[in-house]
Amino acid sequence: MGAMDGLPMLLALEKIEHEYVLFGVAGFITLAAFVGLILVPALGAYGRLWEKAAAGVLSVFVLAALVLIGVVLGLAVVLYYDNFFNLVNGT
Repeated sequence: MGAMDGLPMLLALEKIEHEYVLFGVAGFITLAAFVGLILVPALGAYGRLWEKAAAGVLSVFVLAALVLIGVVLGLAVVLYYDNFFNLVNGT
């Protein structure tokens, strides 16, 4: 193993822009919050395996609903940004 073995990986990581790293970290934090705040309590509330499986599937539906709400709110901000900006500035 020479000193140049890790160089291609380092060069590949340097090409990733900061926004992608921030979005990746935000996605990881969101997934960790989902697992810790929704999935683990839902699975811990039941004793039988089929009940835990059903709670897991329903938790995934909750995740999908939360993602959909986030996408809709994000699109609303993008599409109506000028209206929001004018409302805040009073013009």
